[in-house]
Amino acid sequence: MMKRVLTAGLIALALLPACTRKPMNRQTVSLHCVQPPFLQKGDKIALISPSYHTPMENVDTASMILREWGFEPVVGPNVGKEYLGKYAGTPRERLSDLEWALKDPDIKAILCNRGGYGTIQLTNLLPLKDITAHPKWIIGFSDITTLSGMAARAGVMSIHGTMCSLMTKSHGVGLTNTLLRDILLGTVPVYEAPAHPQSIPGHAAGTLVGGNLCTFTPLLGTDADATLGQDIILFIEEVEEDMSHIDRLINTLLLNGVFDHCRGVILGEFTDCKANLDFGSVEEMICSYLKDYNIPVLCGFPAGHDDVNLPLLMGVPVTLDVTGSGATLTFGVEGRTEIVSTEVALAELQDDGEQNEEKQRKLIRAINFIKHYDGIKK
Repeated sequence: MMKRVLTAGLIALALLPACTRKPMNRQTVSLHCVQPPFLQKGDKIALISPSYHTPMENVDTASMILREWGFEPVVGPNVGKEYLGKYAGTPRERLSDLEWALKDPDIKAILCNRGGYGTIQLTNLLPLKDITAHPKWIIGFSDITTLSGMAARAGVMSIHGTMCSLMTKSHGVGLTNTLLRDILLGTVPVYEAPAHPQSIPGHAAGTLVGGNLCTFTPLLGTDADATLGQDIILFIEEVEEDMSHIDRLINTLLLNGVFDHCRGVILGEFTDCKANLDFGSVEEMICSYLKDYNIPVLCGFPAGHDDVNLPLLMGVPVTLDVTGSGATLTFGVEGRTEIVSTEVALAELQDDGEQNEEKQRKLIRAINFIKHYDGIKK
């Protein structure tokens, strides 16, 4: 009897630390990503649809914008297909376009047409070595976060930036578009952001990873999980998710030890996220967890699903400085640099309305002329 009691007591003592200790760190990996070559005027950019279907008129408009930038757009063979009412083709068809764009030596960058959902279906179909062997700028956001994570794990930098659908909506005007063009041509922004009431001051250096919270959280522990990187700066944005769901996802990251090897956090846009908890903002809710980690947090960076989506270079060593008067984000890549104020960027987009409208009218006339000309040839 005494032996059984002693054994039970020892078991209880052994279990107690497991119930009360902080979650253990995961086995991290080293992220050393190569920088794809910048583009030259005349280079080819592939347009592919790895997720949801994109109307061809959006692809046509984006192609026209790329031509205005001096590039040659090349549309993937399966772009335009529909599968199950949403997807841009079967997983194998979407994968085929991605593999084609990676392996074609004439293609210098890959621009995704839109997000939605579906890239998670490609993670077990595309070997990381195919990305490693053909380092190219993969551009997109939202559901394309999966490809960004895969690229980082494959050791290749990528760009969290606008896609064909939003380029069509904005007709290629505004800093969301022009900064992406400039990055592709070799000019990299140094972002200066204004003070934010929820930001947490500090200095950090690490590899920038992340993107859409709903997209990268299900990838934890997979080959597409860039949050496994050592010394990361984690970027988070979300759209149309209420606070309680975002809270669930943040706690999933906490329980998996993601923030234990996170050196800083950048909170982007939380567009149309319903406040169903008693927090003043999503940023306030997330920072209520992060304040115990003693890391800097930059809040309110204009990247995500809103009208302004300033491009971020992912898989890149960055330095983040957050103070009471503002913040600076610097990318450690080769290339020319240009200081970009996120505050001024937002103001310029509002003030240049008439000029942008004129650019839009000219672009629409050019697109209509091309469509008319193509109709005559047919």
